[in-house]
Amino acid sequence: MNIVFIGASKFGLRCLEQVYRLPDIQVAGIVTATETFSISYRLAGVTNVLHADVAGFGQDKQIPVATMQTTMIDGLLLETVQAWQPDAFLVVGWYHMVPKRWRAVAPAYGLHASLLPDYSGGAPLVWAMINGETQTGITLFEMDDGVDSGPIAAQASEPIHSDDTIASLYVRIEERGLELLRGVLPGLVSGTLMLKPQDETRRRIMRQRSPEDGSIDWSWDAFAIDRFVRAQTRPYPGAFSTFDGRPLSIWASKAIDCNACAESGTVHKTTDGYAVACNAGYVTLEDITYEQRHYTATQLTELFGAGGQRLGN
Repeated sequence: MNIVFIGASKFGLRCLEQVYRLPDIQVAGIVTATETFSISYRLAGVTNVLHADVAGFGQDKQIPVATMQTTMIDGLLLETVQAWQPDAFLVVGWYHMVPKRWRAVAPAYGLHASLLPDYSGGAPLVWAMINGETQTGITLFEMDDGVDSGPIAAQASEPIHSDDTIASLYVRIEERGLELLRGVLPGLVSGTLMLKPQDETRRRIMRQRSPEDGSIDWSWDAFAIDRFVRAQTRPYPGAFSTFDGRPLSIWASKAIDCNACAESGTVHKTTDGYAVACNAGYVTLEDITYEQRHYTATQLTELFGAGGQRLGN
C-alpha cells in the first residue's frame, strides 16, 4: 500500500518513522510545511511550536518531499501528490483542513488528540485540561468535509492526572497514538479495517487558540488558574499576566485551597515564596519569566520584596 504522509510536527515525525517500519506499507511521499505559516484563522501567520524536520527524514530515506508554500488548494502541489499514486493519506500534526479534491484521490486518515466526537477542533488537550476533564484520549478516523467528523477507525483513552502538564500528558497520548497505528494500519492494508460513524449528538467543537489566549483572569478560583497554567506551559507560549504593565509568564504554580480575603491579583509573601490571591484561594509562583529573565520561587524576592503588588490590568 502506498501511503502519503502529511504532517509537520514532532509527533507527526514519530508516526512517520513508525509507518516507515511497518511491513506492506510504502511511504510514497511526504507533504510538510514550514515552521511559520499563514492559516485561515490567523492570516498574519502562526508558529508551530511543535515543528519538526519531517522533510529531513524524507531526504534521508530518499522519499519524495513537497513543502506546502501557500495552501493545500495549490493545484501544483496536488499534481505532485497525485503522481505518487497514494492509496491513502495519513495526516498527523497538521493545522489545515484536507480539501475534498485531495480526498477524491485517496482517503485521508488522521489522528486527533481526543475521544471523538467530543473535543473536535483546535487544541483538544489544552481545552480538556483547562476545563478540568479527568479523561481524554486519541482517535484515528477517516476525514470528511466536517471538523474531525469522519468515521472512526480506533480510539484509545488516557486519564488526565491532577498534576499533569501539557507536556507530560502529550507524552502518554503520543504513545497511545503510536499503539493505534501499529494495531490498525495492518487492517487498512488488508482491507479488513472497519469504521463506525460518530455520534453527532456528542460533538463539541473547540476553537483554535492563540498565544493571546494565555492571559490569566485572577477572578477565577485557584484550581482553575493552576489548570490554566499547566495546560499552556512549555513547550507552548505559556499562561501570563502583567506586572508594571509588562508581560509576566507563569510556567509552574500550585493551587492553595482557602478562603482568600485579599484583592484578586495581589502578590503575597509566604514562608516558602510568593502567592497570588484569586477569587477563591491562592496560586503560588514556582517558575516565571519577566523582562526576559527566568525566576524560580526562591529568586522572586528580587521582584516582589515584601509583596503587596498587583498582577494584571
